[in-house]
Amino acid sequence: MVLFGLPWWVLLIILLIFTTGYMAFRAMRAERELEQQYIEREGKIFLERIEAERQKKSNANQQMSGS
Repeated sequence: MVLFGLPWWVLLIILLIFTTGYMAFRAMRAERELEQQYIEREGKIFLERIEAERQKKSNANQQMSGS
């Protein structure tokens, strides 16, 4: 069987190449989303830690001023 002047197995190989490229693109996009979620989660933890340190320093300064 010949389609477009090419054997069927050549068309199958071309189709598989495009399918593989599409699957790689999807995997890359999913990986980027996971990485972004991880970055946001770690950033939130960092900001919470900074805020806790600020509160601790503020409380220490208030106790020193109040004494």
